[in-house]
Amino acid sequence: MYIIAGLGNPGEKYDNTRHNAGFLTIDALASRYNIDIREKAHKALIGKGMIDGQKVILAKPQTYMNVSGESIRALVDYYKIAQDELIIIFDDISLEPGQLRIRKKGSAGGHNGIKSIIAHLGTQEFTRIKVGVGEKPEKMDLADYVLGRFLKEEQDTMKEAFENAAGAAAAIVTQGADTAMNLYNGSKKKAEKKKLEKAEETEEKQEKPEEK
Repeated sequence: MYIIAGLGNPGEKYDNTRHNAGFLTIDALASRYNIDIREKAHKALIGKGMIDGQKVILAKPQTYMNVSGESIRALVDYYKIAQDELIIIFDDISLEPGQLRIRKKGSAGGHNGIKSIIAHLGTQEFTRIKVGVGEKPEKMDLADYVLGRFLKEEQDTMKEAFENAAGAAAAIVTQGADTAMNLYNGSKKKAEKKKLEKAEETEEKQEKPEEK
């Protein structure tokens, strides 16, 4: 079993903000695999389901970002999962909007949600998917930036990023983190290349004459 948790802040006030990239990815996963996330447990909203034959728990901690570790620790303890069965999804200002990066371990990198999880679990060794939201403007306060909403011109890019991050989480569950890293790490160009290749395949199939 895997626990896939997306980080964010609860409440309408924070809907669709940059800091809620984890929540938005969990919504994309839930929609893709028809998992209902309404059960309240372990200081989170959770949903149980399957991804290609693998049992998963999707979770959106409701503790507020800076104490996300309280919920994650409660989930890990209750379901007794191994460290490599935990996947955390969160926003990253060091990556350009829409860029993904998967890591199997690492420091918090200044992210308070990850800092809290490391403190509560006592380890940095858990898989994480970082969703790029872009650097803050030079004179803008960091909190104002991450708690702000995406610009109109970023919205399509970010919607695709949440779908890609959902795909990355599914790939980790079904194929392992190393394979997922090869498929999804890097810039948006990788996702755009895949999209182009898929379109070309479809075009070829349509152009191929039917055998009689």
